[in-house]
Amino acid sequence: MNKKTVKDIDLKGKRVIMRVDFNVPMDKGVVTDDKRIKAALPTIKYVLEQGASLLLMSHLGRPKGGVDPEFSLKAAAEVLAGHLGIPVKMAADCVGPEVEAMAAALKPGEVIMLENTRFHPEEEKNDLELAKKMAALADIYVNDAFGSAHRAHSSTEGIARFLPAVSGFLMEQELEYLGRAIANPEHPYIAILGGAKISDKILVVETLLSKCDKLIIGGGMANTFLAAKGLNMQDSLVEAASLETAKAILSRVADKLVLPVDAVIADKFDAEANSQVVAVDAIPAGWRMLDVGPKTVEHYKQTLSGAKLIVWNGPVGVFEMPKFAEGTFALAKLLAESGATTVIGGGDSASAVKKAGVAKQMTHVSTGGGASLEFLEGKELPGVAALNNK
Repeated sequence: MNKKTVKDIDLKGKRVIMRVDFNVPMDKGVVTDDKRIKAALPTIKYVLEQGASLLLMSHLGRPKGGVDPEFSLKAAAEVLAGHLGIPVKMAADCVGPEVEAMAAALKPGEVIMLENTRFHPEEEKNDLELAKKMAALADIYVNDAFGSAHRAHSSTEGIARFLPAVSGFLMEQELEYLGRAIANPEHPYIAILGGAKISDKILVVETLLSKCDKLIIGGGMANTFLAAKGLNMQDSLVEAASLETAKAILSRVADKLVLPVDAVIADKFDAEANSQVVAVDAIPAGWRMLDVGPKTVEHYKQTLSGAKLIVWNGPVGVFEMPKFAEGTFALAKLLAESGATTVIGGGDSASAVKKAGVAKQMTHVSTGGGASLEFLEGKELPGVAALNNK
């Protein structure tokens, strides 16, 4: 990674404004999963240990263009205070005279949580006047919010134009591991793509095919590839608009693609549906494929054997329904036992390895679903591009 990190800059006596990703799940004002807050702790603690004072900013949810108490970061600030063992002051806004006064009075080792950046509609427009007001609160900008790095907003890209801008440890780690998948991967390198639609991931498919040795395709995406091969997928989700794309990819690199050979099928899209296992070319009328079958899992096992690097984005079945989660969980366990460097691309895949109980056995589980997908597409992320180079 050629971007400066918090270790490349003198923080002593400085006021630091840090973009974190505290967009955490909430229920009636209570944080139900603090994984993202915990992920920011190493950088937060480092900044404070270096003798700096700290202002934290984040978005939360999608407030409708103004202040909405339901989307306040107060609960996140309380959880953070519990983890740090020190008070975290809560600001009523993320800019303005009151916040400026609080920032000016901040002493080394003290922390303020700024209120939701999206209470200002200008934030998502990357308004530079708003960014300038944010920058005026501090001496140094740190971005540790990889999950928001694919968005050019005032708090992720705009502010970096007005202050020395460096990455935090979480951002650094994300760029290092996801970068391995794109820049100089170890071989054998196996990529796994799941999820519903090819159209959402066509750029990722193309980028990964140019880098990896084998590409395992599962989930709804696999149905479209199997249909492109001429199989009757019956009532399975098939993306008609992507059939020609799938055919073109098959004609070019069929030997690189690993598609399901059997399926767990259901007579309706329902957790309580009747199910059975059949070969992918023997799906009866009125049935649909909702998971990969045991022979496919065995096929995956052989494909992954001896891999040095495995990157996984997207489940291979409808894993939200227990009956159709077996394939995804079996795949998660194969990765855990593989001995390879395993990089999990956020979102549903991160949730799947957690539910399978093997998250801790993965080399890296990304905190950014959309951001990791765009990174794997080979796109430059605005929030990363804006940081100072080493």
